[in-house]
Formats: sequence, C-alpha cells, structure tokens
Amino acid sequence: MDQLTQMMKQLSEADGVPGFEKEVRFQMEKWLKPVSEEMMKDRLGGVVGRKTGSTDGPRILLTGHLDEVGFMVSHITPKGFLRFHQLGGWWPHSLLSQRVKIKSQKGDVIGIIGSKPPHVITSEERNKVLQLKDMYIDIGASSAEEVQEMGIYPGDPIVPIADFFTMKEDSLWVGKALDNRAGCALAIEVMNRLHNETHPNVVFSGATVQEEVGIRGAGTLAELVKPDIAIAVDVGIAMDTPGLESGDTACEMGKGPMIVLYDATMVPHVGLRKLIFDAAKELQIPIQTTIIQGGGTDAGKFHTHGIGCPSIALGFATRYIHTHSAIMSRKDFEETVTLVTEVIKRLDWDQVNQFLQ
Repeated sequence: MDQLTQMMKQLSEADGVPGFEKEVRFQMEKWLKPVSEEMMKDRLGGVVGRKTGSTDGPRILLTGHLDEVGFMVSHITPKGFLRFHQLGGWWPHSLLSQRVKIKSQKGDVIGIIGSKPPHVITSEERNKVLQLKDMYIDIGASSAEEVQEMGIYPGDPIVPIADFFTMKEDSLWVGKALDNRAGCALAIEVMNRLHNETHPNVVFSGATVQEEVGIRGAGTLAELVKPDIAIAVDVGIAMDTPGLESGDTACEMGKGPMIVLYDATMVPHVGLRKLIFDAAKELQIPIQTTIIQGGGTDAGKFHTHGIGCPSIALGFATRYIHTHSAIMSRKDFEETVTLVTEVIKRLDWDQVNQFLQ
C-alpha cells in the first residue's frame, strides 16, 4: 500500500461511533499536525488544522466527520446476551451474524449479532423486515454477572468489525466507516496539497463529531472556526448496483466527484456551487449531481452559522454505506482532492463578496 491507501486503512479501521470518537481523532491529529500551523479542538471533540495563506483572507472550513454508524449496549439479559441501541441508521438485514466489538472498561470484547433462528420462525415472520429490537449480541457469556465481570455495562459503545482492503489493484477501497473516514482523509490530503502552495485565505481543515446522530458537532466546530465559507465532504449512495439503474440521480462509483444539489437540511449556495462547476470544467474533472430527499450533511449546520455561511456538500458515490463493508473509488477521491484544492485557491475576498451580492 502507498501512503494514501495506508492513511485510509488506518482511518477506516479506527473505532469511533458517535460520542466515542477519540481513537479516530488521534489518527486525524497524527496526519494533520505535520501540515498544520496549529491544531484546534472544540469541546465535543471536533478537530481542525489551520493553514494560513493570507491572514486577512476569508476563513474556509473543510471537514469530514469522525464518527461512524454503530451501536450502544442498552441492557443485559439475565442469560448474558446484550441488547443494543443503534447510533446512526442501519438496515437490520445487513447485521445478522456479523461480528461486532464491544469497547468495554476492561478492553475489547468480540460478539456476534443474532436473532431467532430461521428454522423456527413462521412463514409470516419470514416475510417481514427483522427489527433491531429482536436482535441481540452473543459474547459467549451465560449470565448478566459474567457480562459485568467482562467489564461490559449499558452505555458501552459497539463497533462493526471489518478489515480494510483494496480491489482492482488498489483502485477501489473497501472497509467499514468509509462514511465518513473518506471525508476525513480528504481534509488531510487537501492540507498536504496546500502545504507548499500559496492561497488567499485561512484554511481550517479537519472533522466534526456526532454527524450520524443529527449533525451535532457541526455547530460547535463552526462556532470555534467562525467560517466565511464551508465545504462538507461526505459519501453518497452509488446508484449503479442491480435494481437501482432507473434512479433519477444515477451517481456511479468511479465517475467523478458528487455534488449535492439539495437535501433535507440545505440548499447549497448558488455562487459557491457555480465556482465548483467552473473549476471542474477547467480541470476536466467530471461532476455528478444528486438530490437527497431525506437526511443531510454537516453543511446543513454550517450554512446557518452566525449571519449565514455560504456552504456546500460534495463527496463520493459509495456502495453499501452504513454496513460493515463499503466500497468507493480511489479515482473519485483523488479527483475530489484536486477539485477542492483548486476551489480553495480561488476563494479570495473578491470571489466571496461576489457570492454575497
């Protein structure tokens, strides 16, 4: 693996469900510090590195989010099974028989997600979506007391177990938490590109916390940075797998950066969007667009910060998000890095003031 893929591997395999992002933040800081003048953290755990081009220039915030979808122990049954609560969105059928890691007070404990065996369910039950409340985690314990002896208590975080690997000679990345360690990696890589470059602004590049449970950390990080422009980088749904070909916004993995034209939390700033489209055209980078009827990104909080902050969300079409193993294109990642870097280099006060007219 080259350094870029190695960084993605380390970020992907780090554990950090909402509210428990410390391990991921450690990785983020490790990669950002060498290319940052200063590291800043908000009180919830969001982190950014600062790179000054012009001290009087616009303040540009570029972020992924540290947290991944996961679970929390809700209670322990008398026979030593764990019930759990989801942190972020899950499709229940993607979970059965999957391995998870409980981050206990005495260390990591491996468990298997189980449910009532299919051999004993009724035909009516077979045709229903299995609910998370009907699942449990088996850690091999035989009593609630044994579970507590293992150091596990309600409130402990639970993380998917999945190794990071590559496909097609490193052209595809596969792993857990690509939503949104890919955005974290992009924030780092843009800082790498800007390290020895001039730019007309002050860049704050890093990641928020608790995005998956309601874009909570975006508000605190925006308050810390007080940006004039914000770019949130996240993954989106690749509509190129069987059964999805007829989608209205058919974004495909490997076909270029994806720009969100609308979601439930934000209409992106028109001037900023035009600047990105113009830059992509000049760089000959293909652009894909999507409209998301439900959900949103950290940009949904950024754009309402203070008296308003022109914001946009962009990213990568990714397969199988919110599962143990997602797939994304390295080419999409690298093109998005190039595009975002060029956009930042164009964001001087003249350009920003044009947005505000």
